[in-house]
Amino acid sequence: MSLPDAPEPAAPGWPDLGYVLRENAPLIARNTFAVPARAELLADVRNLLGLESLLAAPWLAGMPMLVLGGGSNLLLVDDVPGLVLSLALTGIRITEEDEARVRVVAEAGERWDELVRWTVARGLYGLENLALIPGSVGASPIQNIGAYGVEVAEHIAWVEAFDREGGCLRRLDARACGFAYRDSRFRREAGQWIVLRVAFDLARGGTLRLDYAGVREELAAMGIERPRPSHVAEAISRIRARRLPLPDLLGNAGSFFKNPEVPEALAEALAQGHPGMPSWPAAAGQRKLSAAWLIEQAGWRGHREGPVGVSAQHALVLVNHGGATGAQVLALARKVAASVQERFGVTLEPEPILVGARW
Repeated sequence: MSLPDAPEPAAPGWPDLGYVLRENAPLIARNTFAVPARAELLADVRNLLGLESLLAAPWLAGMPMLVLGGGSNLLLVDDVPGLVLSLALTGIRITEEDEARVRVVAEAGERWDELVRWTVARGLYGLENLALIPGSVGASPIQNIGAYGVEVAEHIAWVEAFDREGGCLRRLDARACGFAYRDSRFRREAGQWIVLRVAFDLARGGTLRLDYAGVREELAAMGIERPRPSHVAEAISRIRARRLPLPDLLGNAGSFFKNPEVPEALAEALAQGHPGMPSWPAAAGQRKLSAAWLIEQAGWRGHREGPVGVSAQHALVLVNHGGATGAQVLALARKVAASVQERFGVTLEPEPILVGARW
């Protein structure tokens, strides 16, 4: 997915501030749901000097700010007041290495899948199960992205971010990031942090995680007997392309709901009535259920209401068939969640960040 509306160079005769500022800027091309919304102010930042200059501007004091990466982890329900900040900082490099481990540092504006491809091309283990996830590197720790049995938090060494409250640059190790399931300190303290770069600790060898449904079968279909990280990334990319609608073709933000965690007693009661219900161990006294299974059992897979719907490929994905607003997507999401609550007594929560509304 290409970056839309890349910042223009400074006009001849004008100083290069390191950012470009626009008023009343359209955001429809900057969110993978492809819903219409406008930013009161939009700043495309090219470098750290540009970011420092922008954040020091007196007119920014007290103004609300939304940091926008690839636009794949949010739903714009309304126009966005204040400043929308888009970081175009790019670059991937190795900063430390030995015979077993490699530390890779990536700038926030890099596309996530480009980072995965960069690492597996060098034979590094760790990120291969996270192939083809849309969005930017900067968004990955905020959402603690995960797929096929891996969470990015497992491989993050540190996150460098600008602390708006403290007015300084801070480097937070993985423990300080407060990672949880599809969550982090950066998400819980939205508005305080601007993620600038992320360091990943990867391995030169190890055991690949192949037990997630379909991965071994895909590798066998590819004729791979001794897989390497690049093979796993390719297999998972093929599976995702079949199972999930591509945002370039059909507006969506990937999985819309988190897999809910419920008390073991409720999980056992549901399993008695639904023997095929998938579940996994979670925190003490809890089990994790499949949101996709719950939604499909409630009859929503392939459902459509005008321009919005639930994907026929995967019940966990809400889609914009064309012309939908963020409010219409949210209305359908609330119907789906209410239906699951009524039928199973299980509460669903959205995975994308809602901008302009509360769940």
